[in-house]
Amino acid sequence: MRKVLYILTQFSDDDVDWIASAGRRKRLEPGEVFIHEGEPIDALSFVLDGSFSVSVAGVGEVARLASGEILGEMSLLDEHPPFASVTTVEPAHVLSVGRDRLNAKIDSDPHFAARLYRAIAMFLSIRMRNTVQRLGYGADRPSSQEEIAASQEEIDMELLDKVHIAGARFDRMLKKLMVGA
Repeated sequence: MRKVLYILTQFSDDDVDWIASAGRRKRLEPGEVFIHEGEPIDALSFVLDGSFSVSVAGVGEVARLASGEILGEMSLLDEHPPFASVTTVEPAHVLSVGRDRLNAKIDSDPHFAARLYRAIAMFLSIRMRNTVQRLGYGADRPSSQEEIAASQEEIDMELLDKVHIAGARFDRMLKKLMVGA
């Protein structure tokens, strides 16, 4: 859930409402492959609940994702097929906004585009820092798994000022989506 807060702090209330109305809600069952490695995808997806395993052929599982994560952000940016598969671990719901619809919004609303790209950049930066830290690299690397977990839960002070707004936006999006369920 923490990562969605980083994303939603960048969006306006109107952006969140648009995403909720433009997206298609989907329920996924355990074992269902949501994203297939090497196969093009046509949507940006927000994990509303549940959990997913990210795996790479020949390597195995490289990450676990849960509520508040986004899926397909790299393919949205560079239009290359995903380099990993994403499989549902427990029952999950995602909100997917189709590439065509998202690109139309980006083209017609440059302010939305700027906020979306900034949110994705922040999200990828956080994901990369956590990955590098988990691998034991970096100047301030923690020495134990507990320290790594604790450092990944830290939220910078600037974000903390906005976290209540982002949490309220996520709750509002979930409520709006549950009405249509």
